[in-house]
Amino acid sequence: MLLTLVALLLAIRLAAQLALNALNAAEVRRCAGAPPPAVGVLMDPETRARAVAYTLAKIRFAVIEELYDALVLAAVIFGGLLPRLYAPFRGWQPGGAWNGSLFLLAVAVLLSVPSLPFDWWGQFRLEQRFGFNQSTLGLWVADRLKGVALLLAIGFPLLWALLALVRWTGAAWWLWGFAMLFGFQLVMLVLYPKLILPLFNKLVPLPDDALRDRLLALADRTGFRARAIQVMDGSRRSAHSNAFFTGFGRFRRIVLYDTLVARLAPPELEAVLAHEIGHYKRGHVPRMLVLSAVLQCAGFGTLAWLAGRAWFNGAFGFAAGDLAPTLLLFGLLSGLVTFWFSPLLNLLSRRHEYQADAFARAAVGVEPMVTALRKLAQANLSNLTPHPLYSGFYYSHPTVVEREKALMG
Repeated sequence: MLLTLVALLLAIRLAAQLALNALNAAEVRRCAGAPPPAVGVLMDPETRARAVAYTLAKIRFAVIEELYDALVLAAVIFGGLLPRLYAPFRGWQPGGAWNGSLFLLAVAVLLSVPSLPFDWWGQFRLEQRFGFNQSTLGLWVADRLKGVALLLAIGFPLLWALLALVRWTGAAWWLWGFAMLFGFQLVMLVLYPKLILPLFNKLVPLPDDALRDRLLALADRTGFRARAIQVMDGSRRSAHSNAFFTGFGRFRRIVLYDTLVARLAPPELEAVLAHEIGHYKRGHVPRMLVLSAVLQCAGFGTLAWLAGRAWFNGAFGFAAGDLAPTLLLFGLLSGLVTFWFSPLLNLLSRRHEYQADAFARAAVGVEPMVTALRKLAQANLSNLTPHPLYSGFYYSHPTVVEREKALMG
């Protein structure tokens, strides 16, 4: 019955994904010939046509990828591969948490292999076709090798400690496991920009003294004390633009993509920065941390409950009470359920975006916010007319049309 339920959930999610893509493609085509008035002023006809073509190409690619991912997951879950792979790990020395951790890491690496052709195609065919790819094959390979190295260096100690907690703390292991993982995430908020991010990107101080002084003055008058404003070489991989801040407290720093600095005028960069500061000033970061903690705690509680049920592991060919397979199965199958909650999380995220926009409007005015949003939409070939159901499931940000309407309101 459990296998039947999993197969049903997998089929229903895939059907929903395909239906959402079909609705989105139909909406994009419907609006392509006669765009709504609010859309027509955002892009010239040539850019609008390229944005439509880019969106439809991504939808076609997503459909193929979703079908492929569903087939791979079904083969892994129902084909008996995982128990056969786990068998040799169980007999290794020293046993216990060591064997379980190595098994989980091995499966993680193996399951990343089937997606590599899609990663390559998306970067060097789809993104290349529309002028966004700036990466090289050597850089692409190096990024993935670094990712595997980080998985081994960071993932193994975490997994070993999590599995060892069962022996150390007994039935309360899942509470300790949650505390350990959440504490690690808090530490990484500080260490990531210093230790991890530089492995992939070069960060340098903002070279334009006048612009730096202008942005720091904005940060000062809005009550956002930042230690530094850095520029990241995002153009090494993509022509897309972004900005974010990392860390918290005295470790806080502002990071701008070099493509963003090159594309926007100083008042527009002020608007982007004011938006990011708005997230901080409106308390979005601690709220999302609290929400993340609640969801993680619930996930660990569910994991502990499943680990105590002999029928769960047994349905997939594993021994009852063995936490490593339970953890793996939970990771593989939880997306079949959490997919249906994504509209709620996206709704909260979009609400935060509106609030950050309102903060930026109060700090720098409407005009630089609007021009910045329009330039970024044009440069990124954004889809301005997604189907409402599709955007509900997949868009963490409102569309530019929606954001402009809120800014003008």
